[in-house]
Amino acid sequence: MQSILFVCLGNICRSPLAEGVAREIIKQNNLAIEVDSAGTSGWHIDEPPCEGSRAVARQHGFSIDDLRGRRLSVYADDRFDLIIALDSKNYRDILALGFAKEKVRKLGDYGLNGADVPDPYTYRDMEGFEAVYAMIERGVKNLLAELALLKA
Repeated sequence: MQSILFVCLGNICRSPLAEGVAREIIKQNNLAIEVDSAGTSGWHIDEPPCEGSRAVARQHGFSIDDLRGRRLSVYADDRFDLIIALDSKNYRDILALGFAKEKVRKLGDYGLNGADVPDPYTYRDMEGFEAVYAMIERGVKNLLAELALLKA
């Protein structure tokens, strides 16, 4: 496993947060793995992550301020070894774009009982962002552990 792409709808809340969590775990454990994030829609291209996601990242000791929204592309992103959808709709949309099913998984399948990671943008409060962060952190740690990249 050399690369993982995290995907949500707009690439301003969940997937950049997942990318940031993964980057921190990778850095702390000196792993050689590339991570990125994208959205299935083109609504937020070149926008920074939403303030709630940036704030919850800061509260947990890292920054995602450098990230910018981008749209998922089967042409540019098929190079990733694993594509992680943050919810069931994202999963279906990724497959509909033509990505190979064996590359696509849901983050909820990694220690979250298959649950969708809800879109915190609808909450608009830090409690919702914190709950989403906790799900993402647990899922990313379990994903890396299952791939034998991180000790559980």
